[in-house]
Amino acid sequence: MKHIQKFLSDARTVIGQIDPAAIEKTIDLLARVREEKGRLFFLGVGGGAANASHSVADFRKIGGFEAYTPSDNVAELSARTNDEGWETGFVEWLKGSRLGKSDAVFVLSVGGGTPELGLSDNIARAVIYAKSVGAKVLGVVGKDGGLTARYADACIIVPTVDPGVVTPYVEAAQSLVVHLMVNHPRLKAFEMKHESLNRASLSGRPKKKRHCPQ
Repeated sequence: MKHIQKFLSDARTVIGQIDPAAIEKTIDLLARVREEKGRLFFLGVGGGAANASHSVADFRKIGGFEAYTPSDNVAELSARTNDEGWETGFVEWLKGSRLGKSDAVFVLSVGGGTPELGLSDNIARAVIYAKSVGAKVLGVVGKDGGLTARYADACIIVPTVDPGVVTPYVEAAQSLVVHLMVNHPRLKAFEMKHESLNRASLSGRPKKKRHCPQ
């Protein structure tokens, strides 16, 4: 119980220390990207890659964005890694996607890329490339934010409460913050299924019947 209680207590502290102003600034820039018909490219590795894939689904379905992530195309990502190297995989993918000024790169990373320490160099190079072509850089990252925080137009840093347990809190906070943003009134374009069913039930409207093919 001691570990469980500490973990949950630290999680509450982490969430409570996230800067709302940084979230609001990120939402402002995301709204601008959509208004300008720009695209949203999520980048992450490990748990960040899974969060990137989830984010793409939500921003497309709920937010009405055109969004992508290289981790959704294992064939291309593994081919680039095999042929060109892990460090350049994200950059070359962004080049192939013709990243431009109206687009944004959204980083989901624990450290944000620290090339001098050999950490997430693929993310660091992608961030530098994005800035070089005038694309916006956004992020939800941990620790000191790394290169992402230094280059980003808006960056949400997940605070470190326990230096011995960083990754779980950052990756969990990434998911929470992304859900917060995509459900914000400025970004939410489409209703989610369960919420729409609940509203229909509360209003007394009959639920739509589903017809399955015979």
